[in-house]
Amino acid sequence: MNRKLIDVFYKHLFSIVALFSVLALGAILLFVFAQGTIPFFTPTSGNIRLVAQRIDELTVNGILYQNHSTFINIEKNSLSISIRFPSANGEEILDIAVNAKEKDPDKQLGFTHNSEVKITSPESYVYTVTWPAAVAALEKRIHIILPEPPYSIGKFLTGLEWNPNKFKIFGIFPMIAGTLLASFGAILLGVPIALLCAVFMSEFLSPKIASIVRSGVELLAGIPSVVYGFFGLMVIVPAVRSAFKIPSGNTLLSAIIVLALMILPTVITIAETSLQAVPLSVREASLSVGASKMQTAWWVVLPHANSGVIAGIILGISRAVGETMAVILVAGNSPQLVLSPLESVRTLTATIAMEMGYASGRHSEMLFSIGVTLFTIILILNSLILWFRRRIAV
Repeated sequence: MNRKLIDVFYKHLFSIVALFSVLALGAILLFVFAQGTIPFFTPTSGNIRLVAQRIDELTVNGILYQNHSTFINIEKNSLSISIRFPSANGEEILDIAVNAKEKDPDKQLGFTHNSEVKITSPESYVYTVTWPAAVAALEKRIHIILPEPPYSIGKFLTGLEWNPNKFKIFGIFPMIAGTLLASFGAILLGVPIALLCAVFMSEFLSPKIASIVRSGVELLAGIPSVVYGFFGLMVIVPAVRSAFKIPSGNTLLSAIIVLALMILPTVITIAETSLQAVPLSVREASLSVGASKMQTAWWVVLPHANSGVIAGIILGISRAVGETMAVILVAGNSPQLVLSPLESVRTLTATIAMEMGYASGRHSEMLFSIGVTLFTIILILNSLILWFRRRIAV
C-alpha cells in the first residue's frame, strides 16, 4: 500500500513539474515573440515627448510644469508646441510647428525662438534645443522625441545597413548571411571529421582505448565556449593572419574553424553512440558475404545509424548557429556582406550580446526581433534536415 501511494505521489509530482516546465517554456517563447513583433506593428510612442534639463519651471502649451523629471507628453496630432520658461534675460520662448504628414523626421519640426539657441539632431526622431551658457554644465536643454512609426519587416530582413543609434536603420541581412556562412562552413568542415572520428572509435579501436578517447571527447564537450573563443583569438586568429598575409585575422574563416572545433565533441559523441547501438548481427552479415571491415563500417553500419547521426548533426548546427562568445572574439564583428572568407563578419547572436546591454526603445525591440529571426532560422534548418532524413529513408 505504501509503495502504491509513493508511486501515485511521484506520478503526480512529475506531471506537475512537466506541466510547469512546458508552461514556463511557452511563456518565455511568447514573451520573446511578442517583444520581437512589436516594432513592426506599433510606433514607439503614442505621443511626442519632451525632456527638460536644468529647467526648474516651464510652461508647455499653457500647462505649468515644476521640477519635472519625467517625460512631458504632447498629443502626436498637435500642430504646434509652445514652450515658455524664465531665464536671466527674461522669458525664453520656443514655438515648434509640427508637420505630422512629413515622413522625413528631419523635416517634421519647425522652430521659432526669441533668443540664441542651438538646435541639433543627435539621432533620427530626436531634436535637442540648447540655450548656451558660459559653462557647458549650466546650459539649459529641451529634448523633443518624436514617435517612430512601425518598421518595415522587408527592410528589417533584407536591409544591408545596421545603424541603430544615429539613423535608426535596422537591416540584418548581412548578419543573417554571416550566421549562415559561419554555420555551414563549420558543418562542412566539422561534420566529416566528426564522422571519421566516430567510425574510427566505434569500429576500429579496441574497447579499452575507445573508452579513453571517448572520455577525452566528452571532456571537450564540457569546455565553456569562451575558452574556445580565447583559444581561437590567441592561436587561430594569428595563424590566419600569418598564413594569408592579411592585416587582421578576425575573419569569417577564423569563426568557421572555431565553430568546427566546438561542434566536434557533440557530433562525435552522438554519432559514436548511435554506431555502437547497431546490432552485431548486422556487422557479421556484412562480413560473411565478403565485405571488408572498412566497407562494413561505411556502407552497412553507418547507414543503419543514420537516425542518430542526423540527430548529432542537428545539434551541431544548433550550436553553431546559436554560438555567441567564441564568435565575438574571432569574427571581427563588422555588419557587412562578405565576398571572401578573409573578411570580418558579424552574426545575429553577436549583435544581441554586444548591444543588449545599452539598447533602449526601438533598438531594444529590434534585438528581440533578431532573437525571433534566429529561432526561426534554426527551426527551418532542423525541419529541412528532418525532411531530408525522411526522404532518404523511403
